Amino acid sequence: MSVIENLLNADVEISQKLRLPANAKVARAVASFFSHSGDSWFWLPVLFLIWLFNRNSWHTISAFMAGSILALAALVMGIKFIVRRQRPVGDWGAIYRNTDPHSFPSGHAARSIMLAILCWKFGLQPLAWVLTIWVPLVSLSRVMMGVHYLIDVIVGWVLGFITALGLLALQPLLYSLFHFILF
Repeated sequence: MSVIENLLNADVEISQKLRLPANAKVARAVASFFSHSGDSWFWLPVLFLIWLFNRNSWHTISAFMAGSILALAALVMGIKFIVRRQRPVGDWGAIYRNTDPHSFPSGHAARSIMLAILCWKFGLQPLAWVLTIWVPLVSLSRVMMGVHYLIDVIVGWVLGFITALGLLALQPLLYSLFHFILF
């Protein structure tokens, strides 16, 4: 067996141990809530409404965050369709399994850490603190509910972290290119 095969086998074994059993109703309800709270179709409409009804700094911040979510989604989907790692077998999360059968990397993990970093950069405390606590809750709930493996989440965190730093480094250029949306 190769090192990669050993790593993937260990990942499957550890992830299986982290899954919540079907009879853990309360724990599954809580994990389900956190898992869905990282959905982009939740974040994008909320950010759009903030952008639409504000002309202060929130107008710019919400547009930048929404654009960041879209850019990250494109990157994650590109990687998913190159790697093509199938999601763990399971029943929960049909919407994810039907719209995106690939698990590597976790877009939820990447998105959650990216949003937390952006909130820190934009000085949005206490929201930054709340999202920092939220990151592992969203990410690990994805493993606990059986739609991701642990490595998917870890790589998602790395990808979200790097993407946040990259977008922040490009912030002046993005502001000039998309001035009509951001301001």
